Amino acid sequence: MANVAVIGTQWGDEGKGKVVDLLTDRADCVVRFQGGNNAGHTLVVEGRKFILHLIPSGILHQGKVCMIGNGVVVDPEVLVGEMDRLEEHGVAVGPGNLVLSRYAHVIMPYHKALDLCREARKGKTKIGTTGRGIGPCYEDKASRGGVRVHDLFDERGLREKLEAVLEEKNFLFRRFFQEKGFEADEVAEKYLQHGERLKPYAGDVSRRLQDVCDKGGQVLFEGAQGTHLDIDHGTYPYVTSSSTVAGNACCGSGVGPGRIHKVAGIAKAYTTRVGEGPFPTELDDETGERIRREGGEFGSTTGRPRRCGWLDMVVVSTSKRLNGLAELMITKLDVLTGLETLKVAVAYECGPERLDSTPPEIGALEACRPVYEEFPGWEEDIGGVRDYSRLPANTRRYLEAVEEMAGIPVTLISVGPGREETILRSHPFDS
Repeated sequence: MANVAVIGTQWGDEGKGKVVDLLTDRADCVVRFQGGNNAGHTLVVEGRKFILHLIPSGILHQGKVCMIGNGVVVDPEVLVGEMDRLEEHGVAVGPGNLVLSRYAHVIMPYHKALDLCREARKGKTKIGTTGRGIGPCYEDKASRGGVRVHDLFDERGLREKLEAVLEEKNFLFRRFFQEKGFEADEVAEKYLQHGERLKPYAGDVSRRLQDVCDKGGQVLFEGAQGTHLDIDHGTYPYVTSSSTVAGNACCGSGVGPGRIHKVAGIAKAYTTRVGEGPFPTELDDETGERIRREGGEFGSTTGRPRRCGWLDMVVVSTSKRLNGLAELMITKLDVLTGLETLKVAVAYECGPERLDSTPPEIGALEACRPVYEEFPGWEEDIGGVRDYSRLPANTRRYLEAVEEMAGIPVTLISVGPGREETILRSHPFDS
């Protein structure tokens, strides 16, 4: 038995959805442990495209149980809509294969409104949030004023909680933002209806996971966003509102550290970032535009174009340390096909200093200049390759350099968007 956590090593959008989908064949259960519908996983299965925001991508496999852990913040409307769309595409979604933690916090309409009001007021100093209410929901969780899933099944308790919360929220909306605010009864009525729909799915994810492990089952822990968007360890304040590193898989799902046996890191063969914040290897030129075009680098949640740049091994190596990575999986390698020369950042120059890890200060990181190593590119189409030894020599040279710089093996290589367009050198569930 082995339990595996899959973590993004960059700024998100590394292709975790495809990897989780691929690895689910060996898992009994897939659990999402943090974030909200500000993250999106895009998968292509048998030519069909699926975009998932809350439900783990393991839902596309029959006989697998998918869980949404207590560390996730859930927009009920989004979750119900996602369930309905999957059903429309012939994917069965029911209490037998989807469990929603009763302890998960709920994104309320005032969270989304507050998110948008704040970003609009900040103007040029905005963070670049998705406006989905993620941050304000986590704020209420931390200040002990949040609504949890189980509150949606208690009409009296929900109304009392909303009246108390909205007294403060409406003061802020009406006095500071000059907005209308919200009525407790209207919000309660709508969210009690969501509660009726979701109640059959609600359960104790922590206990369910313990049962799976006690019976010798294997669990795949699925993170959202990437390591460098972590609220503590990322490029603060240009980060998400939850902890994205592997350690939070325990807290966000309700298991002890001993339950996670391996952490696998996911990295694109290049680097992307959405929203504001420092990005040392960003390419603001035709090469960056080509990577965006060839890689389809537009947010699956917002549609925003992603900023693109060369692979940054300072970022990846920092993620290795923070997550305790045992192996690395490279996605979208095919996007680099046709580029004459490839560059990889191996260090930063920051004034007189040479750094091999990301500095905590935003000003210092913005002042850093990447130190590159160059590698010859390849022209051959690699989309049909399924055996590592059949990759072009320059492709293997690039991967072997990444492997050496990371200090851990590259075990999976994605050469196209489809589930089958993958080279699997070893499986993370093999201890």
